[in-house]
Amino acid sequence: MTEQNFSNHRRSVPGFHILLFLLLTGGIIISIINLIRHPANSGGHVSAALIVLLFACGFLISWYVRQFPIKAQDRAIRAEEGLRFFIITGKALDNRLTIGQIAALRFASNDELVALATRAIAENLSPSDIKKSIKNWRADHHRV
Repeated sequence: MTEQNFSNHRRSVPGFHILLFLLLTGGIIISIINLIRHPANSGGHVSAALIVLLFACGFLISWYVRQFPIKAQDRAIRAEEGLRFFIITGKALDNRLTIGQIAALRFASNDELVALATRAIAENLSPSDIKKSIKNWRADHHRV
């Protein structure tokens, strides 16, 4: 496995992030066109409406099937990084840090964590800026 760093740490699953989105988008567009072409008083209008409804449900399912694990992962990251910070400093992680900042700090080595967390609060660093500031990258290969 290649060494993880700022430029290659993002995880993308093309079948999910690209193909599924394109198929659902195409399906919803075609189903809406189909619904418009079937006037309310003609046969097939109910079927066309149901197809639109199914594609709308597909969009919602694809959205939430990704969002639920991300929320759970965020909670785990907050707990893990809070514990790591406590072990290093004997203090709790500052509650002014956002989950995005905490998630970015997980890539920092133990030697950099405290200074970078302090700087993130003082300068309100974005997650991307935090990641760019890391000198010794700590890989995370267990993401959802």
